[in-house]
Amino acid sequence: MRTHQWRKSSYSSTGNACLYVSAPDNATIQLRESDEPDTILTTTPTALAALIHSTKAGRLDHLGTA
Repeated sequence: MRTHQWRKSSYSSTGNACLYVSAPDNATIQLRESDEPDTILTTTPTALAALIHSTKAGRLDHLGTA
């Protein structure tokens, strides 16, 4: 099994609820949270960039409302 180098997000504070990122190859990005390190979200750089762009633009704000 290949090991990954996980990097802690610079936006994560000390303590719990930290986001870690790994790029095992040029076509894959993996994300995990410190609370659930065995749960890994796998995506592509293009899809992650689109998510970040949409979030920054406020296009996903309605998802947080009940």
